[in-house]
Amino acid sequence: MKQILVVGAGSVGGFFGAHLAKNNPNVSLLLRPRTCDAVNRNGLTIRSAGGSFTVRPRVASDPQELPKPDLIILGVKAYDLDHVMDQLEPVLTGDTVILTLQNGIDTEDRILARLHRDCVVGGVAYIYSKIAAPGVIDHYKKGAIAIGELMGMESERVLKIREMFSSAGIPCQLSKDIRRAKWEKMCWNCVFNPMTVLIDDRVAKALDHAEMMGVIRQIVGEVAAVAATLKVPLPADMADRVVKASQEIRDIHTSMYDDWKAGRPTEIEYLNGFVVEQGRKLGIPTPVNEALTVMIKTITEKERVGPGTIRIEGAVVQPVSFDRAAIATLPEEHQVDVSTVMPGMQGRGIRLKGLLDVPALSIEADHIAVHSSDGKYSACLTLQQAKEYGVLVYELDGGALPDTKGGPFRLVTPGLGDLCANVKNVARVEITRGPGRDTRQTTCPPGPSQS
Repeated sequence: MKQILVVGAGSVGGFFGAHLAKNNPNVSLLLRPRTCDAVNRNGLTIRSAGGSFTVRPRVASDPQELPKPDLIILGVKAYDLDHVMDQLEPVLTGDTVILTLQNGIDTEDRILARLHRDCVVGGVAYIYSKIAAPGVIDHYKKGAIAIGELMGMESERVLKIREMFSSAGIPCQLSKDIRRAKWEKMCWNCVFNPMTVLIDDRVAKALDHAEMMGVIRQIVGEVAAVAATLKVPLPADMADRVVKASQEIRDIHTSMYDDWKAGRPTEIEYLNGFVVEQGRKLGIPTPVNEALTVMIKTITEKERVGPGTIRIEGAVVQPVSFDRAAIATLPEEHQVDVSTVMPGMQGRGIRLKGLLDVPALSIEADHIAVHSSDGKYSACLTLQQAKEYGVLVYELDGGALPDTKGGPFRLVTPGLGDLCANVKNVARVEITRGPGRDTRQTTCPPGPSQS
């Protein structure tokens, strides 16, 4: 295993990759373009309480620009696996070994299903570190790994990998049951990763509330029930072990917490979400893990904006966005048969009153300006006119209103006379105090033209 390729320079890949590259010129890193540029300029830096150092390994964003690897160490998030494997497949040989260091359970099986050969060594990383900046990793605690063959034997390749890590000063334990080791870490991850997000605090905040112990036992109990059904029995006192192992890292946030705060995606689908998915397949109830999965998604996923959404903002207490599905769930009393306002078209619209009743409008708000997505067109109406006459068309023939018809959202104001407004491709409704921007002519043009 001469040529080593570390994929990713995040909190896991960056730490282990830098240590391996310290005294090994055959270590290279596959990085995202932004991180690759930073490492090319400044090197890869690890900052630890015990000392800091910088290495300058060979890096690229295309694996074909790097030496063909004998060993690939995956240090990326579980949700990036498919994209990374697409990149790596052209440089794989029949002898390439892949070591996985992802959270979750199914990385190894996903790779094996894709490549159809015995090329995977399972791994578990035990480390607390953070990305300080592209190419800069702050390391706080631990920094060890466990590795093992999925079938449990002590092979020549795992012995070589252990020696490689040990020579780099990284504690590396051989596990005869790496799947069980992954499930044991899964128990901890399924408890504290989502919990630190929900309480917006450190591990200690959860540990210091006795009422949490029952919840922790329920989470771990569900994980253990799924693991056992998949023929990976866990210790009966697994929940107590999870709590005990957490006492020495009480001060930390978790990787999920850090990802959330940094605006990055989380691995919830590969942790609690995986337990829920397997539970459904196996007929095992996982209600607590399901609740955690849904709540984390709700908290961490960014508000959807852009094409296919309309946003009400301006003089409101809190802006709010709608997509077509959300509009369709508003009260039936506000829904409109489009054929009654646009003859010859079969579809649905929503009275502006139904939309404007959702956000709390600021005191003294009295106008709205409806803006097209390109910002070129807008129509201003009084709040009373908007609520009485405004209709937002959002559906045609059971599907989204197409762009060719002014979609995905189009404002019409039947019955408003010479002051009528017709704005295509609506993306934003601005609530104002006093009149807002209006690009209309003094009278409404005939037919369905853009105003």
